[in-house]
Amino acid sequence: MPTNIEKIMQILKERYQDKTSALMDVSTRKDPFLILISCLLSLRTRDEVTAKASERLFARAKTPEEMITLKKEEIEAAIYPAGFYKRKAEQILEICRVLIKRYDSRVPGEIDELLKLRGVGRKTANIVITMGYNKPGVAVDTHVHRISNRLGLVETKSPYQTEFALRKTLPKRYWIVFNNLLVMHGKAICTPISPKCSICPITEYCKRIGVTRCR
Repeated sequence: MPTNIEKIMQILKERYQDKTSALMDVSTRKDPFLILISCLLSLRTRDEVTAKASERLFARAKTPEEMITLKKEEIEAAIYPAGFYKRKAEQILEICRVLIKRYDSRVPGEIDELLKLRGVGRKTANIVITMGYNKPGVAVDTHVHRISNRLGLVETKSPYQTEFALRKTLPKRYWIVFNNLLVMHGKAICTPISPKCSICPITEYCKRIGVTRCR
């Protein structure tokens, strides 16, 4: 891990301190269940759509017990137009039933247990434990994977590999905030195609690995 990681994190914190993702907005409630459901809604869905869908759904139900009183069609209507909303409505109901039956209605605070829930992958599990339980975890999505490789922090082929590479090298004090900062940076500056390197605040620390064209 390059020694300039400290400087990179300092700059990104200052740059994005007033900006948050839809999931970070939900996380201010510190409710693992709401964070889990919002995270599931966010998959293949834009932030602004996730935020509104979460707000509509949580106005109807905020616990597993309340959620299972809703019909699948009611959940679909609340979360539309989130991507794959029909599948997600079914998934939400199934997860709520499992939480009630196996976990006394509590969302597990361990990654291995979270991964047993239908549709929950490592990114979602890490977000739940970091935002919901304030436990150390490294949530890796496409933004984190892409930017970590461009910076030269890791040399990996998949988000799965990136998570475990960062767990070995990224200082633990940055684990919880790393995802939100890189997601914000990935949306604003370090885009997948033709990133805005000319206005990037951390360009002097970036190795630009894999970047063939920039603005």
